[in-house]
Amino acid sequence: MLYLVYVLAGLGAGIVTGLAGLSAAVVITPMLVSLCGWSSYNAVTVALASDMLASLLSAYTYYKNKNIDLKNGSLVTITAFVGSVVGSYCGYLFSQAQPDGLGYISMLTTIFLGIKFLFKPITKGADADGANGRLSPKKTALAMLLGCGIGWVCGFTGSGGGILMLTVFTMVLGYNLKVAVGTSTMIMTVVALTGAVSHISMGAAVEPLPTAVTVLACLIGAYISAKFANRCEIKKLNRVVGVVLAILGVVTILIKLFA
Repeated sequence: MLYLVYVLAGLGAGIVTGLAGLSAAVVITPMLVSLCGWSSYNAVTVALASDMLASLLSAYTYYKNKNIDLKNGSLVTITAFVGSVVGSYCGYLFSQAQPDGLGYISMLTTIFLGIKFLFKPITKGADADGANGRLSPKKTALAMLLGCGIGWVCGFTGSGGGILMLTVFTMVLGYNLKVAVGTSTMIMTVVALTGAVSHISMGAAVEPLPTAVTVLACLIGAYISAKFANRCEIKKLNRVVGVVLAILGVVTILIKLFA
């Protein structure tokens, strides 16, 4: 039964990564903590490892469909990298004081993201070619500053980076949802890699076989969902992801509270 949970957690994480550029941790962390009894810090480590590979695969799919802004995305990646290192260390300190704290934060984040997509969908914005080249230095600097903060959040909780990146790319840089998701997955590849290495170097203990099963399932989910997302109408993407995340967040919190 535990391995069934690992497979479902990986598939679910890959789907939300490929569909909306969300961190794999919004699915993997609460499921491993609530259903499998993992410590939140170790669960976040597995989520970050899954996120790194799933985001890389998703980013490649979006790149093939010309839905990534490499130039501005690379600038944000630099500052997000720095923030993720600091955030990972802060998450380690927090996990020592509140062993289940990160798990609950991820569960609440999942519910919030679901409501956000259902009631405030992201439906407007330019494509990568339309937005690129028109950004002022002030907007670029703001995006880089926000990227640092997003990296910190992702390193600390293992989640939240994807939705915050979407906010930056849609509201600050003016991208449509698909370009925002594609560029977000490119950046999250680097952020998740940094976070995973930082977590492991600070003593996170992960079991090789469960981790491999989760990561493989995540890759399969990301591949299928990213191809679907690039062909899907934007409003439909918002509705599908919103419903899935809202239900998932409520269920995992209930299981954790009453298990």
